[in-house]
Amino acid sequence: MDIRALRYYVEVVNQKSFTKAAAHLHLTQPTVSKMVQLLEQGFGVTLLAREGKRFTVTDAGQIVYQRAREILALQDRMVLEVSDLQKIERGVLRMGLSPSTHSILAPVLAAYHTLYPNIELKLFEIGSNATLSYLRDGALELGTLLDFSGADDLWQEFDSLPLFISPLCLLAPKDSPWQGRTQVALNELSESEFILYGDSFALNDLVTNACNEAGFTPRVSGRSGQWDFMASLVNLGVGVTLLPKVFCDTLDADSFTIARIQSPALIWKVSLAWRRDGQLSFAAKAWLELARRLLATPGEWVEDVFGP
Repeated sequence: MDIRALRYYVEVVNQKSFTKAAAHLHLTQPTVSKMVQLLEQGFGVTLLAREGKRFTVTDAGQIVYQRAREILALQDRMVLEVSDLQKIERGVLRMGLSPSTHSILAPVLAAYHTLYPNIELKLFEIGSNATLSYLRDGALELGTLLDFSGADDLWQEFDSLPLFISPLCLLAPKDSPWQGRTQVALNELSESEFILYGDSFALNDLVTNACNEAGFTPRVSGRSGQWDFMASLVNLGVGVTLLPKVFCDTLDADSFTIARIQSPALIWKVSLAWRRDGQLSFAAKAWLELARRLLATPGEWVEDVFGP
């Protein structure tokens, strides 16, 4: 069924005249008549009972007229909604964010809401490993991941925007054996109890693998993905942990031992990623454009905000 035929038919019934309908549609009368005839042939019934230059709408014609109006209204609505999406006036953006990125990405999220108030932001607070899985199956459009520039398989699968970088630091109780130190070798922590991240966090893999390479398996006293809670556990003597310097700098230095990890130095690098073969929504494209403007020059890591 040609939707143009429905539109021409509705116009003929509205105008009660083929001639007036053709003039309103800026078409010739034979063109309009032919399309109505094709519509009748398609249904196999008479829609307009013609009597000379006049006609009456049959019972079947009334049904087609009512349903055609609904179909045309639905088409007009569909066109409007797609147009709204192209103008980023409505829609949904699904993003996976590590809880650790909240404070840094909050200004971008606020600016985005100001520019596009009708876009619903659905933010999933999950670790990089879970984000990776959801990006792959299409449940998320964008997500924060630990830098994967050295992983050829992920590099071929995802595009990314570098966001920020920070070294990892030891966070220990104030009266720890490392009090007053500015640097600590990782193997010095071999006898310590660790507060680690959950299994869904790639940062957990980074720390665990580094400990293994340093010759020990970390003893775990607790796990969390919330940096504030991990720091509270450290302060209560539950164990030590490794957290990015950008977060450690926000803590009361007189209440903790804070020292950079050396041998090896561990670096927290976060990218915003999306599937190379996926079709990003207009909402996602707008978020990326805004993030590029507010966070960094494309292709560069934000380092200066973390200090030396």
